[in-house]
Amino acid sequence: MSRFRVGPGFLVAAAFIGPGTIVTASRAGAGYGTALLWAVLFSVVATVTLQNMAARVGLAGRRGFAEAIRDSVAHPLLRSGVLGLIAVTILVGNAAFQTGNLLGASLGVSLLTGLPQGLLVAIVGGVAGAVLMAGTYKTIQNALVGLVALMSVVFCVVAVLSAPGLGQLLSGLLVPRVPPGALLTVLALIGTTVIPYNLFLHASATLERWPDAARNDENIRESRRDTLFSVALGGLTTAAVVIAASPLLGEGADAADAATVAARLEPLLGRAAPVFFGVGLFSAGLTSAITAPLAAAYAAGGAMGWGGDLRSRRFRALWGFVLLTGMFCGIFLGASPYQIILLAQAGNAVVLPITLVLLLIVANRGAVMGEHRNSRLANVLGALVVLVISGLSLVQLARVFGLGG
Repeated sequence: MSRFRVGPGFLVAAAFIGPGTIVTASRAGAGYGTALLWAVLFSVVATVTLQNMAARVGLAGRRGFAEAIRDSVAHPLLRSGVLGLIAVTILVGNAAFQTGNLLGASLGVSLLTGLPQGLLVAIVGGVAGAVLMAGTYKTIQNALVGLVALMSVVFCVVAVLSAPGLGQLLSGLLVPRVPPGALLTVLALIGTTVIPYNLFLHASATLERWPDAARNDENIRESRRDTLFSVALGGLTTAAVVIAASPLLGEGADAADAATVAARLEPLLGRAAPVFFGVGLFSAGLTSAITAPLAAAYAAGGAMGWGGDLRSRRFRALWGFVLLTGMFCGIFLGASPYQIILLAQAGNAVVLPITLVLLLIVANRGAVMGEHRNSRLANVLGALVVLVISGLSLVQLARVFGLGG
């Protein structure tokens, strides 16, 4: 058995553990205690299943996910429509979410320093841009490994200090239930973990990490271990935030913004509470601020047939659009870019089911996957995950447009 080394799975974990996840998990803990930990577990299982498929597409097909879609959809008009929808939605959506990433990271630093938000957004954006300009997969991965590890340690320490009894934890983790009023929070916990642009990021990043096609069988085994470890670590971090906020149960989910959670945990953690949450929120924001532009560039570049060369001008123009748009909105719109993010949520709700169906189609194509196409078990698990997530996405979309209760 080869020695385990971290890989693109850490990019996936870094991408979905952002400020939105921290706030959502905090609200889940404050509003419902540990009752929704099962939703975190489902999200981890779903993400491992789907990201493993995406990684196999990259390694077996020796191409990115968008390029594999181009080769798998025969009708030119349908192919152009699907790829155009993916490119536009992910570029615009990630630009909107990049605003939240930068604001979240700046809030974390602000909890520690008190510096003005606009200045901190510019600094965080500059750091993210510098990492991306390095233009090498290894540099980006190394930066994210340290930040994800730091973030995980911070929130796990807080969770251990504030954890309820083992029986209560196991009940929340293993017994699925939706308390009154909790459906939107369940949707949010799943929606912040299972993200369409991560499929494109993972497929392309595997080619950077394992370029030798001659050892594909071993590459796929290493990738599977990397995905399981990294996504499980990300899920553990999300669960830790839920647990850390659970002492606020009874005060309502609206009490669970990051600054309030830190302040309310001071009786438990003392003066270290703002430091713990500030460092964790900064790490979450910066990791997502690096991976969101990168993922958007991989997806849009592949959809437009530009490839995924990290050093090419067109690739840098794509991630630069996402980064600069997020910085502009973060500096000039402040903490209230609600309409932009609402449209991004609607776009993601549309594109996620389409992307998941396309992933299943590509992962079963012998012409792309060869002997590494999906097994029957992988198809069953994938189909179940797609059905559940598609249903949740439709509910989310209905609520965004005011059609749901």
